[in-house]
Amino acid sequence: MITTGQSITNSVTGETLVFRTTSADTNGERVVVETFVEPNGAVAAAHVHPGQEERFEVLAGELEFRLGKRKLVAKPGDRVLVPAGTPHKFRNVGDDTAHFVCEVTPALGFEQLIETMFSLAEDGKVSKKGMPNPLRLAVIARHHFDDVRLPFPPAWLQRLGLAFGAPLGRLFGYKPTYEAQAPKAPTALGF
Repeated sequence: MITTGQSITNSVTGETLVFRTTSADTNGERVVVETFVEPNGAVAAAHVHPGQEERFEVLAGELEFRLGKRKLVAKPGDRVLVPAGTPHKFRNVGDDTAHFVCEVTPALGFEQLIETMFSLAEDGKVSKKGMPNPLRLAVIARHHFDDVRLPFPPAWLQRLGLAFGAPLGRLFGYKPTYEAQAPKAPTALGF
């Protein structure tokens, strides 16, 4: 469970999030994260939040946003609104670490999804783009379908695919949530 002040990192995508306001702090109304994205870092994939709005305020660096078919570069002082239902993604296009604050309204399962995806990345269970294998992703995506989905194919077709893929993923032992594994304790030989 995410707590206020907690920091999590996804070294695959180059993102670090610090939770400034959590769902628990706001009775589910919103989550506020301070985000740092390394040069060439980016959110793992274009996505849509069907029932959540995101507000970004850039504090440092340069971020390229894709909002639907529109592309823009945001710099310090710029604010970007992503209305619910808008396909979007972002990436750091500058030479320095990008720094922004993002508010997600309402919170829904945002914290749990981020914790799952970042923990999988830190445990080496994602592709070089930051995505888990298709069966594990199906289990996670079905669980979070009201929080996030792909911009394409249409939602009904995604739901149909997940109706088959998620149960198969569960047969392989995948769960909709994932917490980072504790580091292995060294043996007497040091490994």
